[in-house]
Order: sequence, then C-alpha cells, then structure tokens
Amino acid sequence: MLSRRALGRLALSQGLVTLLGSKAFAQQNSVRIGYQKYGTLVLLKEKGFLDEALRPKGISVQWAQFPAGPPLLQAMIAGALDFGTTGDLPPVFAQASAPDALIYAGNENPTGSSEAIIVPQDSPIRTVSDLRGKRVAVTRGSDANWLLLASLRLNGLSLHDIKVSYLLPAAARPAFEAGQVDAWSIWDPYLSGALSSAGGRVRVLATGDEVGGGTPFYLARKGFFTENRDLLRDIIAAVEKCDAWAQENRPEVAAMLARSTGLELGVVEQSVAKIHFGFHHIKPQVIASQQHIADTFVAAGLLPSAPRISEAAPDI
Repeated sequence: MLSRRALGRLALSQGLVTLLGSKAFAQQNSVRIGYQKYGTLVLLKEKGFLDEALRPKGISVQWAQFPAGPPLLQAMIAGALDFGTTGDLPPVFAQASAPDALIYAGNENPTGSSEAIIVPQDSPIRTVSDLRGKRVAVTRGSDANWLLLASLRLNGLSLHDIKVSYLLPAAARPAFEAGQVDAWSIWDPYLSGALSSAGGRVRVLATGDEVGGGTPFYLARKGFFTENRDLLRDIIAAVEKCDAWAQENRPEVAAMLARSTGLELGVVEQSVAKIHFGFHHIKPQVIASQQHIADTFVAAGLLPSAPRISEAAPDI
C-alpha cells in the first residue's frame, strides 16, 4: 500500500501536477476532472453540459483521462484533480492512505454485470473454487480487486490460495491472452473488449452482481469541497443532466463510448443496455456497503486499518 508521500511522488513523476496546473487554481478559474474511458463523465465531456454551465461564471474545465481508478485518486490526493469517478474499492484504499484528502460526492446505480472474473473457454477452471493455486490478474485497489476477494471468500478461499498478478489492464490483457495468467478479474470496457475480441473463447466465472459490486462513485478533493461547495454542486447538477440525457439517448451514448473505447459499436451497445443511468447522493446503505468492503480488506490483511467511510461522506 502506498503512503500519502509515495502517492504524491508518483503523481508528480507522471507530470500530473504540472500538466493540470496546481497554482492556477488558487482563485478557482478552472475545475479539473479525472475520468476513464467509460461512463457518464465521458458523455459529460463530449456533450459539454459542464462547460456550458460554468462558462458564464468564467470557469473553464480541464479533463484528464486515466486507465483505472487508483491512479486517478492518487492524482486527486496529490492535489492535481478536483473531481473524478472510480469504482467501489479505489476510494477505500485512497481514504486509508490519506484519511482527509477526498470525499464521496455521489454514486451511480450499481451495474454488477459490468465486472467479471473470466477464463479462456477451454480452461479446466469451471468455478471460482477451481482458482485454488491458479494465477489471476487484477488491478490492485480496483473494483475488480474487491470482486476477486469477495468471490473467493464466498467459495471458501482467500487471496493466499491463489497466485495474484497485480497488473493494470494494458498489461493484464496480453498476459491473459498469452496464457501467462489463468484468469482475469476485470471491469468494463476492458471486460467487453476481452469478450468480443476472443470471439466467444472466454467464459465468465463470476460477476459483481454476486458480491454487491459494480457501483460507480464520484469523488471530490476535500479542499475543493470545503472551499468551492457551490461549484461542486454545479458539477453534480451537470452530471444529473447528463445522466437524464443518457437514459433517453442510448444509441448516441453507445456511439460516444464506442469512440472513446475503440470497441465495436455492437459490443458497446450490449454493455450500455445493462446500465441504468442516474446520480444519487450518498445514502446510509451505500456507506454501510463501502464500510463492509473496507472491513473485509482489513480482515484479509490487505489494509492495516479500516477507514471510517462516513467521515468522507458529508452532506453536499
């Protein structure tokens, strides 16, 4: 687990603070948004709802794309982002590393089928129980990491019973396709890409539906929340507007996400069909679910102590 100082060094080494400009935000003339290839923030960027809302106030929007939730939140902890989106586990790890660095700003409806543990179609592995002693790729601290741990626990196993390869998706996919790992725990759009490119030669062992996973979260830098609460509310209003538009315009949504991911339109259409777009303010049951994830990782020896999720979930 990276310390807060190490996270800051990593963000700086990637040039994120320089790229996104930290000093320019003293008077909040811009807002910095971190997004991934898939989801509402891609649509928000493409449709320009947020840019249109903030332009009359003289505030511009800067966008930065990330391959996964953990590096996005590392950048937020380092002060290089104001707002972004991840899956369920990354904010747990981020809060554990930097307890007062970020807050939960809201969540989307869960889509558990958007993440899965997959194996090659001809693999002798038929169930999660068969993963004992096998090599499994997963991105450390991602929602797929929670899917893997929770699925193993449901089947009487732990991470100690398998050989874990902690890889980002760009490295995990070729390792999976080359047979260097036996299974891969992964999320959309990478999941859809793997299923489509393999031409039916991939089989699903478990999905987030079975472990209560697949909830996208919006996070904000704590300082941004405390100093610019009205601006954060403007961002949330733009997200709500975008979700309402997306729910009624799925063909255009699929086309946008296909361009963003590079996946075939038909594959993205199937993925989009699973999603019920809708922003929600953080509710007690969502806090309880996140706390359960945190406590489970502590019990597994993967976090030294569990962060108090409620402390990062203020009223907005």
